[in-house]
Amino acid sequence: MEMTTVGLHNYFTPKLNPNFNNSSSLLRTQLPVARRLSSYSFSTIKTPSFSGSRRNPLASFIKCSVSEAEATDTTTEKVGLVRRNDIRNIAIVAHVDHGKTTLVDAMLKQAKVFRDNQVVEERIMDSNDLERERGITILSKNTSITYKDTKMNIIDTPGHSDFGGEVERVLNMVEGILLVVDSVEGPMPQTRFVLKKALEFGHAVVVVVNKIDRPSARPDFVINSTFELFIELNASDEQCDFQAVYASGIKGKAGLSPDNLADDLGPLFETIIRCIPGPRVKKDGALQMLVTSTEYDEHKGRIAIGRLHAGILNRGMDVRICTPDDACRFGKVRELFVFEKFSRAPADSVEAGDICAVCGVGDIQIGETIADKADGKPLPSISVEEPTVKMAFSINTSPFVGHEGKYVTSRNLRDRLYHELERNLAMKVEDGETADTFLVSGRGTLHLTILIENMRRENYEFMVGPPKVINKKVDDKVLEPYEIATVEVPEEHMGAVVELLGKRRGQMFDMQGVGSEGTTLLKYKIPTRGLLGLRNAILTASRGTAVLNTIFDSYGPWAGDMTTRDLGSLVAFEDGTSTSYALCSSQERGQLFIKPGVEVYKGQIVGIHQRPGDLALNVCKKKAATNVRSNKEVSVVLDTPLDYSLDDCIEYIQEDELVEVTPKSVRMCKNPKLNKKGR
Repeated sequence: MEMTTVGLHNYFTPKLNPNFNNSSSLLRTQLPVARRLSSYSFSTIKTPSFSGSRRNPLASFIKCSVSEAEATDTTTEKVGLVRRNDIRNIAIVAHVDHGKTTLVDAMLKQAKVFRDNQVVEERIMDSNDLERERGITILSKNTSITYKDTKMNIIDTPGHSDFGGEVERVLNMVEGILLVVDSVEGPMPQTRFVLKKALEFGHAVVVVVNKIDRPSARPDFVINSTFELFIELNASDEQCDFQAVYASGIKGKAGLSPDNLADDLGPLFETIIRCIPGPRVKKDGALQMLVTSTEYDEHKGRIAIGRLHAGILNRGMDVRICTPDDACRFGKVRELFVFEKFSRAPADSVEAGDICAVCGVGDIQIGETIADKADGKPLPSISVEEPTVKMAFSINTSPFVGHEGKYVTSRNLRDRLYHELERNLAMKVEDGETADTFLVSGRGTLHLTILIENMRRENYEFMVGPPKVINKKVDDKVLEPYEIATVEVPEEHMGAVVELLGKRRGQMFDMQGVGSEGTTLLKYKIPTRGLLGLRNAILTASRGTAVLNTIFDSYGPWAGDMTTRDLGSLVAFEDGTSTSYALCSSQERGQLFIKPGVEVYKGQIVGIHQRPGDLALNVCKKKAATNVRSNKEVSVVLDTPLDYSLDDCIEYIQEDELVEVTPKSVRMCKNPKLNKKGR
């Protein structure tokens, strides 16, 4: 048996946060967590590691108020609910880039999900091409591992606030969450959002301080900041008494002390088993399963995924499909799957408490309930927060329409957008002012940009307008959405960033140093309008060193007019092919987007003007041929054109401009319907 050396010291020595006042109520609230979060000195007690024996003395050091409260709860028997101890359903939530997916990788590897000689890519849960290219998680995904005869269903969730709907819809499938927090940054905006949602569900929380091996790690600050966040979000006493685990996801190590990690993730697995309760279900009740996500398979059709809340689901079973408005229809479960390791495994039956996938009901929707055929009742539907940004999608009206894309008609566009609503709960689609225009609303610009990128990869061709915020009117007063923006910036660039945010009506409410790297953390409350196009402007102001994160806060009074772009655009004067001769004189007017030999059309934006207002240019002009001989040709030196991505183009355009999206190209043009003169 493999052994690791562990011991416990000063377990009952409180280590209170110096920032708190010494009022008795705060001390009473903080004392339980402070005792358990005292520094451990591991020295004398031998403990088997993850691959060791069944009995682990480490478990006796893990104290969890939530699990103890659940164990002493006697109300469950009164309503016929029983708790399954052989299953744990958990979601891993965190701010972006705090290491969720890397931590899941380590958990899968140590649970022997893969063969020893199997080649496994990094961030195996990010299976989508777009996720791998951008290095982010976009969709929530399920997997499972087995540890000491306990099955752990793990859901990996996105970290960007724009994909918060993915987090909200999976939280009712789980009983607890692993809140992953970076050991340097501490709680960030999305940390607050996902924790607030988990606490509203009453879930147990295990805090994982990840990346503990970073040189500037400050675990004490992170734990204190996380505890303050629990207090701010009105967590219960049991939830505030959270267990903290320190880990390095990339090294696959964890421990109850930041100074002494085990050789594997054994302490983390033990903490999950002891601190997160098993599902509480009606084993003998009528069948109930809430559909929280759907997938599509070419051979099996639509697949519904959710947790079984009550009863037993069998393959070949006739069921009732209930909607939240009590409308019911009937269906049949043709195939049934459970999540085992990194794949779906066929199953003949699934008991309440487990997460499963169902095939056979072709028109199933997220939020519907698969219930008993005779006595089926719907479960409460999934609710997500309202979108804050909208964009207009329309058919492509440029002269190049149909050259690259396959689906170009308004009917194609309409079908695809409404199809997106079936699995993307945080998005809304409505018809626009004309038959070929649709208004698409989402959580943020990135949320909508991912949809646009997916559509262009599916051979769609269309145009999109600039993002606009969704305002509300209350008591004849216009309210607009505000967001909390956090900016990490080196001290030498702080002045330029502060000036930029001030111009966009941002109000600073916190400023602090981060670690020993000379970085300052700025926190602002800023209108969502001020964030449109801000990311590129901040990168320019900070020489590419600033990191911007945002999260929706609330609706507030209209902040007044603001300008988000000072410079105008360079617009093509006529159709044709760009030439070196024309671009040589054009580049003196500003920065260009195109190079020689590119097809352009009248009204296409070909660059950024160096002054306010638009300027029409002839980029297709050719050098006049004369009969006068010259001694030598004049060499033309052209600047490297700006290479704008889809995200950059959407951030750049203003009210009278559009982005033309095709499978091979992304162009910008003036909106022909708005005859706005900028000169």
